[in-house]
Amino acid sequence: MVDPGTVVNLVKHARERRVAPLVLELDLTDGLVETPPADPLTAIMSMRRTHLRDVLDGLRRARRDERVRALVVKVASGVPVAMAQEVRDAVRALREAGKLTVAWAETFGEGGHGSVPYYLATAFDRIYLQPSGEVGLTGVALEEPFLAGALEKAGIQPRFAQRHEYKTMANTFMEQGYTPEHRESSQRLVDSLGEQLVAGIAAARGLPEDKVRDLVDRGPLLAGEALEEGLVDRLGYRDQVYADLRAEVGPQAQLRYVSRYNRTQGLAKRLPQPGRQDVVALINGQGPIRLGRSGRGGPLPGQGLAMGSDTIGAAFRAAVKDERVKAIVFRVNSPGGSAVASDAIWREVVLARKAGKPVIVSMGNVAASGGYYVAMAADTIVAQPGTITGSIGVVVGKAVVNGLLDRLGVGMGSVADGDHARMFSATKDFSDSEWERVNASLDRIYEDFTAKAVEGRGLSRERVHELARGRVWTGADAKDNGLVDELGGLDHALDLARKKAGLPEDAPVRSYPHVSPLERLRPAESSEDRTAAAARLDGWGSLAGVATRLGLPAAGPLTLPGVWEIR
Repeated sequence: MVDPGTVVNLVKHARERRVAPLVLELDLTDGLVETPPADPLTAIMSMRRTHLRDVLDGLRRARRDERVRALVVKVASGVPVAMAQEVRDAVRALREAGKLTVAWAETFGEGGHGSVPYYLATAFDRIYLQPSGEVGLTGVALEEPFLAGALEKAGIQPRFAQRHEYKTMANTFMEQGYTPEHRESSQRLVDSLGEQLVAGIAAARGLPEDKVRDLVDRGPLLAGEALEEGLVDRLGYRDQVYADLRAEVGPQAQLRYVSRYNRTQGLAKRLPQPGRQDVVALINGQGPIRLGRSGRGGPLPGQGLAMGSDTIGAAFRAAVKDERVKAIVFRVNSPGGSAVASDAIWREVVLARKAGKPVIVSMGNVAASGGYYVAMAADTIVAQPGTITGSIGVVVGKAVVNGLLDRLGVGMGSVADGDHARMFSATKDFSDSEWERVNASLDRIYEDFTAKAVEGRGLSRERVHELARGRVWTGADAKDNGLVDELGGLDHALDLARKKAGLPEDAPVRSYPHVSPLERLRPAESSEDRTAAAARLDGWGSLAGVATRLGLPAAGPLTLPGVWEIR
């Protein structure tokens, strides 16, 4: 027999949970995932990771939710500058809505870089630091390898050509140090990011910028020093942070992770609504750009996603075809890749605009080279000040490994039919006629790239060439130079899309193309079927060393070299 008292207690407990004040939590120890992966296996592997959009949507909902009293965030390394700026914007909006915001950390960079995580923490009302921690506010640095000497010792001859002098990927293999243009571009990048961090910290902590620069030059600072200098508000452990919070918002407050809160609160809106509902389509383009379908960029976790032109094209066509879609936001987070694939995606953006659907590009941490190519036809380009963008240029080449093979005692035989049949073989240098073909391709791609930038950005050909030549810019500098229209994050881009389409402020956002698990299993009916371009389960992706033998495309000529995440 069921005890009536137990039933009453269960009902009472459920009601208390439903009406109790909420303290939202966010743990950044494992960083944030830009977007749920389209590839099924990668999606399963990242199920427990926190997604940026869940955080942004959750904090937006929390601004209007009277139950939400506070936000507490464990800040850690692993969030790049542009993503940190997205979170900072959302936290500031939450503060303006009257919610208490608290950041805490065991340390801001224990033996590592702490400038970006500390910069993120300064958006909060209060910053706690563990007494044994440090504030690793040491500035911004960029280290880049030059492999020419090592390749020479190994018997490998790099053969690259680029358009133009700021397209620095070739320098990685062809030079032993910075060229003047390479140093100029890289120095301006770190200067711009450093300016953003100093200005943001100074404004948030009420300190003069000169004082913050002095603290940067003295860093890292011990916990006591950081407290004395006004960089943190209190020293304490996790239990003390939460005890202080409960003392302010009440002991009955319930803790809830932001992502869990967002999914629970958003469930009703995701259910089918009666009548016709106009929406904003969100299309995510993540990772190196390639022909074919999106998927994993490598065989192991952490090697990222790849943006396939077929998948992105299908997403745009689905959004254009859907009468409910009144505007499109294209989220781009990519260092580029295939020129042909980038051009195919650029065309879909143009066609969407011709169909009367405004297209707003929201740039993530990196949207450069091919990542800029796919964005430049949009109505409006939105980037964070710390976004890495631009790199309007092209590079093509190969490594000739004959010397290495000779040292290893490996002989290579070959037969060919056609003067250029072995043009891209790693066991022969380019002939004069092959170099002519390489340079013709470079000139055509660069001319096409810059001509489309002229058309899309409304700048003169001379001005575009001045800004192009392969040079990389921060979002802040790109905005000053007309390569970007507005500064902001995904939330800002969605708001712009709603305004351009004449939609209400709370108009829903839908990811395109949405393919259910059952639809993934059935054969596609035609090339126009959404399932025909669903993300593929990709085993090897962009591992360049084995790409051709596995039938996968190499990275492509519109590629930004290296890793561009300042953390």
